[in-house]
Amino acid sequence: MAPATTTEPSTEEQSFTKMAAADVDAIGSHCEMPFCHQLDFLPFRCESCRGKFCLDHRTESAHSCPHAGEWARRKREAQQSSSSSSSTPKPTILNHEQQCSSPSCKTLINAPLTQGVHCPNCNRHYCLKHRMLEDHDCANLVPIGARPGQSQREKGLAALGKLRAWSAAKQKSIGASMPKVPQSSAKTNAAAQFKALNDLKKTAKGDGKVPMDKRVYLHVEASADTTIAKHPSGAFFYDKAWSVGRMLDVAAKALQVQNVNNRVEGEEDRLRVFQVEAGRLLEFGEKVGDVCQSGNTIVLLRGVGPAVPDLIEP
Repeated sequence: MAPATTTEPSTEEQSFTKMAAADVDAIGSHCEMPFCHQLDFLPFRCESCRGKFCLDHRTESAHSCPHAGEWARRKREAQQSSSSSSSTPKPTILNHEQQCSSPSCKTLINAPLTQGVHCPNCNRHYCLKHRMLEDHDCANLVPIGARPGQSQREKGLAALGKLRAWSAAKQKSIGASMPKVPQSSAKTNAAAQFKALNDLKKTAKGDGKVPMDKRVYLHVEASADTTIAKHPSGAFFYDKAWSVGRMLDVAAKALQVQNVNNRVEGEEDRLRVFQVEAGRLLEFGEKVGDVCQSGNTIVLLRGVGPAVPDLIEP
């Protein structure tokens, strides 16, 4: 047997050293396939059985994995759990409670694709379409959570009382001054009234189908709490044969006054017509030509109760 030879270390300096066999075995891993055991420096790990295999036996079918399909099942369960926790169902009226506060709107607000807007005046939430004050009739809404204040009926009665007092004072002043007016002044007043009536006829608006001889020209106004228009007054003409109720419908539409007379039973939200010169509320069934004359003034009031024939004492 030949004697073992030893290699003397070279006295010349080198950038590497010779590794021992034990160190070589520590690098990489042996394939766990029973008949293979190949040393692989970059082994593959099976995600199902956690074993290490060479390139030829890396698949589940190649090494007959006892837990075949386990990694795919875990991956599928993880994806399902993550998708169910992160995704939210599409908002509908059944699973989403926040809806635009406008009665005629069904838009869901504060959803992922629809932002809601809070109105600080009425303390309600609206969609972008009804976010403005005039779009959701904010002036006629009672703020949510507000203390009970003056009701609509009380406001209407207060306005009616002012109109009655103003009308009575006007009639009294006219009656007291008529005997004392000189003839020249009377003619001047008549001319002024005639000119005012002509100006009213020039600016009045109405249905063009109404014949000229059947028109009655009126000044129409609405109290501030019944309208959303910037200028709640105007000059209009109506058919003398119309009822007061029909005139009310046309006047409310022209002045942008919310008219719910056909949808309510009580007097809280019902509109009424106040004839200033006569000093009384008009009945819905009365004819316009019987209770109004050209140049008169009518006022639309809400929540003032049924018509009373004699509001001004003679």
